[in-house]
Amino acid sequence: MNLEVNYLGLKLKNPVIIGASNLVKDIHILKKLEDAGASAIVYKSLFEEQINLENYVLGEEISQYDDLNAESSSFFHKELYEAGPEEFLMNFKEAKKALNIPIIASLNAVFDDTWYEYARKLEEAGADALELNFYNNPRDFGMQGRAILNEEIDTLKGVKKAVNIPVSVKLSPFYTNVLYTIRELEKAGADGFVLFNKLFQPDIDIEKEELYFPYNLSNEGENRLPMRYAGLLYGEMDAQICTNTGILSGKDVIKMILAGADVVQVVSAIYKNGPQYVANMLEDMELWMANKGYQSLDDFRGKLSRKKLRDPFAYRRAQYVDILMNSDEIFKKYPLP
Repeated sequence: MNLEVNYLGLKLKNPVIIGASNLVKDIHILKKLEDAGASAIVYKSLFEEQINLENYVLGEEISQYDDLNAESSSFFHKELYEAGPEEFLMNFKEAKKALNIPIIASLNAVFDDTWYEYARKLEEAGADALELNFYNNPRDFGMQGRAILNEEIDTLKGVKKAVNIPVSVKLSPFYTNVLYTIRELEKAGADGFVLFNKLFQPDIDIEKEELYFPYNLSNEGENRLPMRYAGLLYGEMDAQICTNTGILSGKDVIKMILAGADVVQVVSAIYKNGPQYVANMLEDMELWMANKGYQSLDDFRGKLSRKKLRDPFAYRRAQYVDILMNSDEIFKKYPLP
């Protein structure tokens, strides 16, 4: 079977990309993922907020010794307060040297200047493409939705001017109209979209009566939202689609391709099953394709998208109404005691 695909100008041997996570920080795990068949790696995100927090903590620790001597206000050089992304970039370069598959850099910055500066640094470090992690966590009642979108459009345009490598955008599903947002960002130059990001979601420990932060791995069924949007977007734009969240098996990858996705990103499946699981996913895909008589991904990509389905109501509310009208069917599968 031919599983090759072009994504962000990169020729990939298959559509299974490893998404950004702590998995990729270990070179040995990266090599195992490559050996198992992963076609590309999205390196762990460079978060400007994390750098700023580390600078703040360091400054607090150092400043406790200020003014201990009448002849000196500080015992430490000023540069110690100004840590940057150098360590991250060094690790990124090491990962790039170790692998023969493409590495996509992921970036989430705060200020315009650092978006552009860090994007250039990642390109210089050898990134084959760049993924902008637009992670907006609404907490301000006064900020309008259009203001958020305008800010992201400006950031994208600035990054596109700053680098010469392809740029994709990773979005959350919580825009007023995701389709409009994607169309506007495509006009601004986005080469691809990753659907979707998981927002910061703390839980509550009712015994300790405090917030805590559980591991937020994907579960079965969470891929339905990105799958739906892949089906809506297929054939409607030039930018490419990568689905993310809930891609836990080879069957899930097949579903995404049928809907219209170009590639997928997996993370939770690797945490749960190990790096070698990539090979299982690819084997399941090839077996299914052989049984169906498909030779390449293009043979069935978008087959169940809105663009190609004859049923005009497949992606409309009529689907939901039909489920409601047959809601008693659930008792056949889950009979009440």
